[in-house]
Amino acid sequence: MKLVLAIVNNDDSAVVVSELTKENFIVTKLSTTGGFLMVGNTTLLIGAEDKDVPHIKEIINRFSQTRKCVKPTNATFGRGLSNNGLEHEVSVGGAIVFVLGVDEMEKY
Repeated sequence: MKLVLAIVNNDDSAVVVSELTKENFIVTKLSTTGGFLMVGNTTLLIGAEDKDVPHIKEIINRFSQTRKCVKPTNATFGRGLSNNGLEHEVSVGGAIVFVLGVDEMEKY
């Protein structure tokens, strides 16, 4: 048995959870915040049989999109204001997936 732990952008989480649920996977959804850009993420916990992990990863991959976002930077602080370097484009979204082995699972 495996525990799939997926960190998904908030913009994609509803669709990912919906698609996983349609395929009869049980998903626990946690609201989390990323450390680098401090944007909202959703962490999904999915208990699954080993044989189901590739299908779960395929669903997460299909419905988690990477997108470009313009974020302010503090690289120019202390140098005065200028139009150069106040913002930069970064990639956000997508998903990070961990697959962990589970020795035992009980449902009450």
